[in-house]
Amino acid sequence: LQAYERRFPTCPLIPMFVASDTVNEYKSEDEAIHVIERRCKLDIDAPRLLKKIAGVDYVYFVQKNSLNRRERTLHIEAYNETFSNRVIINEHCSYTVHPDNEDWTCFEQSASLDIKSFFGFESTVEKIAMKQYTSNIKKGKEIIEYYLKQLEEEGITFVPRWTPPVACKSESSTSHPRRPVSPAINIPESATKEGLNNKEILNSSSSPSEPTAGTPDDKLDADYIKRYLGDLTPMQESCLIRLRQWLQETHKGKIPKDEHILRFLRARDFNIDKAREILCQSLTWRKQHQVDYILDTWNPPQVLQDYYAGGWHHHDKDGRPLYVLRLGQMDTKGLVRALGEEALLRYVLSINEEGLRRCEENTKVFGRPISSWTCLVDLEGLNMRHLWRPGVKALLRIIEVVEANYPETLGRLLILRAPRVFPVLWTLVSPFIDDNTRKKFLIYAGNDYQGPGGLLDYIDKEIIPDFLGGECMCEVPEGGLVPKSLYRTAEELENEDIKLWTETIYQSASVFKGAPHEVLIQIVDASSVITWDFDVCKGDIVFNIFHSKRAPQPPKKDSLGAHSITSPGGNNVQLIDKVWQLGRDYSMVESPLICKEGESVQGSHVTRWPGFYILQWKFHSMPACATTNLPRVDDVLASLQVSSHKCKVMYYTEVIGSEDFRGSMTSLESSHSGFSQLSAATTSSSQSHSSSMISR
Repeated sequence: LQAYERRFPTCPLIPMFVASDTVNEYKSEDEAIHVIERRCKLDIDAPRLLKKIAGVDYVYFVQKNSLNRRERTLHIEAYNETFSNRVIINEHCSYTVHPDNEDWTCFEQSASLDIKSFFGFESTVEKIAMKQYTSNIKKGKEIIEYYLKQLEEEGITFVPRWTPPVACKSESSTSHPRRPVSPAINIPESATKEGLNNKEILNSSSSPSEPTAGTPDDKLDADYIKRYLGDLTPMQESCLIRLRQWLQETHKGKIPKDEHILRFLRARDFNIDKAREILCQSLTWRKQHQVDYILDTWNPPQVLQDYYAGGWHHHDKDGRPLYVLRLGQMDTKGLVRALGEEALLRYVLSINEEGLRRCEENTKVFGRPISSWTCLVDLEGLNMRHLWRPGVKALLRIIEVVEANYPETLGRLLILRAPRVFPVLWTLVSPFIDDNTRKKFLIYAGNDYQGPGGLLDYIDKEIIPDFLGGECMCEVPEGGLVPKSLYRTAEELENEDIKLWTETIYQSASVFKGAPHEVLIQIVDASSVITWDFDVCKGDIVFNIFHSKRAPQPPKKDSLGAHSITSPGGNNVQLIDKVWQLGRDYSMVESPLICKEGESVQGSHVTRWPGFYILQWKFHSMPACATTNLPRVDDVLASLQVSSHKCKVMYYTEVIGSEDFRGSMTSLESSHSGFSQLSAATTSSSQSHSSSMISR
């Protein structure tokens, strides 16, 4: 405070501060209160023309300083006297003692600017005010340090604390002294909206924080900080205290531990307002979905335990828990089809909850704060089956939920044996990952992880998994294809009242001999991309794509008509009228694709013309042997499997703009052009700019 007082009547470090005169002063009898009001003369750095139009060379401000030695606070208020009918400027500053550490000073500053009119130069005045205010903020700390150093040079390194006169001492003051705490200053909402807000160290509320269950009583004890939180600056620690106290006062429910609150603060660079917003959203989400009890009340389905190729595996060199994910060996499509998106999401949440628990355990074991884990992702085996659009949509939703509710929990991500198809996957996924998280990614192609700067830099040799050439047996499931017998239909999932992504994406259809199933897609912009994904659940079918300039007649609703058949196994819709002629009324834009029972087909078609496109699934009749009139043995056996000349497909289609299609993982055309060897079988047509991939 003595250093601050030396700024008056003038300050050489503030050239625009020309002079100041005391206009009013008050001191209490015990000298605990000292209020001084000054009229300050400022030489604003403004264009000469503007000063001439305004008719002034200097601007005058009134500043009121209120020092309370008893409470150890200094409050400063300032407002403009010049042009007060045209421009209103208000500034508030406060110096207070930190409620939990008396060696710290909290400084808070805010200001508001309201320009009603100024000779048509409103925007210029606003820029000048912002420039001057910003430069003053930057110089504030420098000025205080300058005068502190000046005091030290004069031999003043300690100023005794104010004590009341003997006659004024109360009975309570002779006992254990209470720590004085000043109330938090309410910042005007208008000041925040104006954007003129500078907080170096945020003041906390009027009472010290109460201890949170499960953590030491002295929240700011140096040993506690070092042991559980890590290195924190005074500002960061103050933000943590303030946010925790706010939660204790306003939040009804379980208060997260300091380590978890700190994650949200770090995720928003210790912007307390932004951190509070996302933390409150996360706490509400946790309560709605009972996430706090997921480890105790939810058991993963057996399919996940058998085919989800991921699990915890010791720890890295920094003591972080290590999670191993063999993504290349995992049948993501099979898992989504067998379980649905919600079950997968719940499983990922349980993994994150287990990660938080392991971080706490490792903090106790290693004697230092461990708040994040390391994830090792092995992409050996990644192929086109993983580039399945509904599966990727589920992945993006999972990433979104984890990013919002588990910030700063990923310490490092090691991606090993990345194949050439990986850049396509990364292009689509990376925009949904926070910038701070992306910086923690380390990607190794081929066997690069075995060289310098590789896996040994982060994981001890003794715990490198055996499938990566190490000696440690890894108990992570090997994954593999999920049997189609475990797949569920949309009807089955709906009966179980499970909200799944596949409920809205996949549709089932029946295909009869002489009654194909057809889907109409209207294209307005040429060069759009039609994508499809379907499974042949029963029988063999022929897949075709047709184009017509005119819209077909809508299907009839009568169940006995030839255009629409409804069956328990799915709908059957026919759009191409029997009087239409191929080549006259509609044309074929793709070569017919024969698909066998049990096959999964993904493909895309770049449209050349606007109009109406028809996707058709048609019953496939077995041809006789070419050299004899007798059918082949394979054909006879296959025909026996098709009962009543009926086939069944589950399909999903989507239209994508060409600008969104190029280079994305949904583009099997672009993927096949560079990674065709990854497909089990590929059928492409260069004339129609399309491709399809079959996986068995």
